[in-house]
Amino acid sequence: MEKILEMKNIYKSFPGVRALSDVSFSLCPGEIHALMGENGAGKSTLIKVLTGVYTKDEGDIILDGKNVSIRSPQDAQNLGISTVYQEITLCPNLTVAENMYIGRSKNIIQNWKQMNEGANKMLQSLDIPATATKQLGDCSLAVQQMVAIARAVDMECKVLILDEPTSSLDEQEVEKLFDLMRNLKARGVGIIFVTHFLEQVYEVCDKITVLRDGKFVGEYTVAECPRVQLVSKMLGKEFDDLAEIKDNNVEEDVDIDAYVFEADNLCSDQGIEPFNFTIGKGEVNGFTGLLGSGRSECVRAIFGADRVTSGTVKMNGKSVKISKPIDAMRNGIGYLPEDRKGDGIVGDLSVRENIILALQVMKGFWKPFSKAEANKFADEYIKLLGIKTASADTPIKSLSGGNQQKCIVARWLLTHPQYLILDEPTRGIDVGTKVDIQKLVLKLASEGVSVTFISSETDEMLRTCSRLVVMRDRKVVGELKGADLNQNKIMSTIAGGDGSGEN
Repeated sequence: MEKILEMKNIYKSFPGVRALSDVSFSLCPGEIHALMGENGAGKSTLIKVLTGVYTKDEGDIILDGKNVSIRSPQDAQNLGISTVYQEITLCPNLTVAENMYIGRSKNIIQNWKQMNEGANKMLQSLDIPATATKQLGDCSLAVQQMVAIARAVDMECKVLILDEPTSSLDEQEVEKLFDLMRNLKARGVGIIFVTHFLEQVYEVCDKITVLRDGKFVGEYTVAECPRVQLVSKMLGKEFDDLAEIKDNNVEEDVDIDAYVFEADNLCSDQGIEPFNFTIGKGEVNGFTGLLGSGRSECVRAIFGADRVTSGTVKMNGKSVKISKPIDAMRNGIGYLPEDRKGDGIVGDLSVRENIILALQVMKGFWKPFSKAEANKFADEYIKLLGIKTASADTPIKSLSGGNQQKCIVARWLLTHPQYLILDEPTRGIDVGTKVDIQKLVLKLASEGVSVTFISSETDEMLRTCSRLVVMRDRKVVGELKGADLNQNKIMSTIAGGDGSGEN
């Protein structure tokens, strides 16, 4: 098939770092092509070169058989290349139609009737469950993603780049998005799909291109690259379905008579029903349930990140009051939030400053660490966690997502917590870094740290947790351990006990 896009021998360097070295990529019309690799493999840089955010140092970009120069996102858009990012970049306070047409009107006066009719026609043709006059912020995340795609399609895009579009969607929303992708594929749109969910690649994609350490590893059809081989190519080593994680699992029984943390009828202002919760020393447990079930709200209540409206808590058997995060921190609790960018990193601060942030808060900003102390802390944890950064002075926003996540983990490890809460610590990061974090969780448990681990990937929970609290509709509906820790039991408990979905 004739190619709609070819990127040949692309090079891109930043001060002290070669981000892309002789990378090639091609895309055919009506093809869904996965771009895979670990964080730091060069995926984002390649996409930014294609969309004009970065200017390539060397190489050729060929669109419809013609060599093109893309010097800005506007150039890319004019050539029919559109991107929909993981974080929605539209305006939630505007209507669906306004978001689809914003910045595109060439007239001084907007024809609102014509705009709404055009938006509704596009929405209907793509089978998107939204209307032109509905405020975008009232739509689900999945529909907001679809509206962003509809905007790109209406601008006659030939190449559509979907950058981690499913990371915040539940299974039903993912399937709706996949239906839309198949619809666009049938129309001849070439789709570049960037994701860390391997199962999604095999469900919807035709081809896979793998990058590693800024270099091209290979292009494969989905049929000729089984999952184990794909992981091996991404990591550059043999890797048997994460089996080595299981070998390291801690099988020791937790002393349930010695709880590190206990909550009784705890509730916050986020609509979760009062719940009871305990965790023993060296135990790894977790909250599981569908997105929106209340998993994150429970741990935010434990940490005091949301306003607690009722309930009591104990640390090591003694009653304590935790009404705000600093109370939790002073009682030996650390919390890695679900929203890494919004609640985790401080983008403009350096890696060093992000790592020492929690400990500095506990000490007080009027008593700053010396530069030597700060450097010692940062260097120790950069080495311990294998954080890939040019230096401790590098702004954290310049790091890959996985390395940003490691910096937040380092921040809390530096406080030497008794109890560490990790909410979606592996979301949006590569397979290798996921393995590193899972191993770290089990290592911490073996050293006596209690860990609550939350993940949307059930198999990841099963590999790390010895007990799971099951959530549905913002209330606890079950607790599983031992022989009950399996996929079928988790799903039937979430569904309502018999797997039928009926309450």
